[in-house]
Amino acid sequence: MDKTEKLLEVRRKLEENAAKLPLARKTSDTVPGEGNPEAEIMFIGEAAGYYESIERRPFVGPAGKLLSRCLESVNLRRSDVYISNILKVRPPNNRDPEPAEIAAYKPYLDAEIRIIKPKVIVTLGRFSMAKFFGPLVRISQIHGSPRWVSWEGRQILIVPMYHPAAALRAGRVMADFAADFAKLPHFLKLATHPPIQATATKTPEPELDEQLNLI
Repeated sequence: MDKTEKLLEVRRKLEENAAKLPLARKTSDTVPGEGNPEAEIMFIGEAAGYYESIERRPFVGPAGKLLSRCLESVNLRRSDVYISNILKVRPPNNRDPEPAEIAAYKPYLDAEIRIIKPKVIVTLGRFSMAKFFGPLVRISQIHGSPRWVSWEGRQILIVPMYHPAAALRAGRVMADFAADFAKLPHFLKLATHPPIQATATKTPEPELDEQLNLI
């Protein structure tokens, strides 16, 4: 299978298991990731909101419109990148994701990362940032500062940024968000030269069937 087919299989598995997953009762409750299977940049947000749950697409509400405008400001389109979330559903009243919910949806997000193999992952907000840096790191301290992370045997440049919804609520955060986003082309160039891990050994990537069997 090519990347498109593999991503469709992840979506199919998500929809098939909807009734067994937290906060979902039926297929239409799920909001799969979307975008370019060959994307060099992947954005990971927190969870679906109201508009996302209606359209079943990530980042289509006000925060999504801001994200699209910022992409255009650096000569990118949504169709150039891949966009997903930690939770592929909408939490009640847009509350924070809970640890058990994050764990339940983790295999689907991990499968997307394995398939796409992005050079850069932009985490939007503290929950997606915590996936790579842990829960104790404060986004106010590291936003806009890229860090190399070894993820399943691959070096990926992780760029933590504020969530666009937070930028819409506060002018200071908006200024930081826009300034961080403006550096994205530089970060992508930086990602073409990952650090060499002299002591690292290559971790075999699981076949898609093995990945989905874990879901």
